Amino acid sequence: MWRFLTSPYFYLILPPLFWSGNAVVGRAMAMDIPPVAFNFWRWALALAIVLPLAAPRAVRQWPAVRARWKTVVVLGILGITAYNSFLYTAVQTTTAVNVGLISATMPVMIVVLSWLWLGDRIGPRQAAGVAVALAGVVLVVGRGNPAVLVAVAPVPGDLWMLGAAAAWSIYSVVLRRHPVALDPMMLLTVTVAAGLVAAAPLYLYHYGLTLPFALTPETLATMAYVAAFPSVAAYGAWNSGVATAGPNVAGYYSYLLPVFTGLMAVGFLDEPLRWFHLVGLAVVFAGIWLSTHGGGHRTRGRPDKKFGPAGNRPESREECVMGRD
Repeated sequence: MWRFLTSPYFYLILPPLFWSGNAVVGRAMAMDIPPVAFNFWRWALALAIVLPLAAPRAVRQWPAVRARWKTVVVLGILGITAYNSFLYTAVQTTTAVNVGLISATMPVMIVVLSWLWLGDRIGPRQAAGVAVALAGVVLVVGRGNPAVLVAVAPVPGDLWMLGAAAAWSIYSVVLRRHPVALDPMMLLTVTVAAGLVAAAPLYLYHYGLTLPFALTPETLATMAYVAAFPSVAAYGAWNSGVATAGPNVAGYYSYLLPVFTGLMAVGFLDEPLRWFHLVGLAVVFAGIWLSTHGGGHRTRGRPDKKFGPAGNRPESREECVMGRD
């Protein structure tokens, strides 16, 4: 048991567990904390935690930040402002189970965007996987009822979560297309700071429209959890696991998100687990399996011994630093 607890595989289990908890907590507190305020204060507290850790290396790495500040701003908007605000808005009207299931399509979205933007080639298996995973999402969004889709009336929260998944996928491809030469802690810090600057006007606007949330033991405990675990501890454990096990192995652990989210939602929120959730989960996983096995997608250009095909940095190492749930 001790050997497992000190292995990289244990550390790779913790991030999807914490990120799933974020969706469940967000759903539980949906009526108590407005989405924009939830997102803003979560990351403000997280920045307070990571800033002292990144400060000693800030002077040395600041030239790299200044050189790629536009990329940092885009990453902050996508990974901090957009993704998390969309997620907390989604749980206002949809279930945590649906959030977990829809989030499982992000690897497939990344494959499609990499094909469109970076020129990565998609083989027949990857194309089939994309189609199958999309069918699983349609099944979940439509609640297993074709009439819902015909009427074009899915639950708004599902559409918000699809937007969140798209924001994270674009973030991932941007980071691969324009890698920032920073260590993970520094990249996390400056991206959170940029995202907070972008989120501040939105927060102030909504603050004028809604009453501030009450500082109760429940809301304080919620903020402490989402700042410490999904926002900081998850990234530390993920980076440790990636450094030891490698990004390819680590990527498969992200598929635990819908599993953990579904179990937590049923156990803590008494959300019903219906047939279309189970079938949709199976279909999404089938699509992901098709997309990631058997002759993975190739990129144009000559292989580079250091960074892989076309001289790109390995996408997963940097992608997993930021912005998940």
